[in-house]
Amino acid sequence: MIEDVVTWLDMSPNTWTGCALTLALGAFVQRATGFGLAVIGAPLLLMIEPRLVPVVLVLFGFTVSLIMVRHYLHEVRLGALAMALVGRLPGNALGLWLLIAAPMVVLEKLIAAIVLFAVFVTICRVRVPVNRVSLFGAGVFSGIFGTVAAIGGPPMVLLMHGFAPDRLRGNLAAFFIITSMLTLATLALAGQVGLWHLGVAATLLPAVLLGNALADRVAHRIDRQWLQAASLALCTLAAVGLLL
Repeated sequence: MIEDVVTWLDMSPNTWTGCALTLALGAFVQRATGFGLAVIGAPLLLMIEPRLVPVVLVLFGFTVSLIMVRHYLHEVRLGALAMALVGRLPGNALGLWLLIAAPMVVLEKLIAAIVLFAVFVTICRVRVPVNRVSLFGAGVFSGIFGTVAAIGGPPMVLLMHGFAPDRLRGNLAAFFIITSMLTLATLALAGQVGLWHLGVAATLLPAVLLGNALADRVAHRIDRQWLQAASLALCTLAAVGLLL
């Protein structure tokens, strides 16, 4: 059955399996650590099936954020991030221009750089003053990164390092729900979203849900720092592979 479906979607069974495993791993890591789906998924999917980036990743980023936000709804304070949401609008436009105008080889290098930036932000925990200007700037870069590679989180994490873990996850999830819809609308208006993407997403959704559900059951038994370090190492290797 799966072979018939993936053949109809113009994918080989091996390609589909690789995509499913990548997305399940990304969903597991994101549920366990607060990030991971796009940072792990973007560089690996570019190697396996580039057509999934960014549309399918944005769709699943929205899905996972919906699942996550219900756990941390009491921590959400989106009013504090209003200027970042405003910044997403020009950021999305700039990201769309890059996605349309830049050749694939340039996009691969850009996505690799975005992934390495995400790793840097996670490891170094650089503190940036939080004000209207920095929020707007983070929103612009989040829009560019999110539209090109579905990795809109790192610029926001730079401003939210001082948040408690649950507040960070809740606000990021709520932010991604809104901005994923904005990004999908931007991509759709530019003709970048097709029935093919929706068909592929439908077949891969069980893998994402499985990764999320597995994390709910077993992630508390795994050392979070070890899991984060392993996922960062995987992201770094994949990004370096794109740069070579």
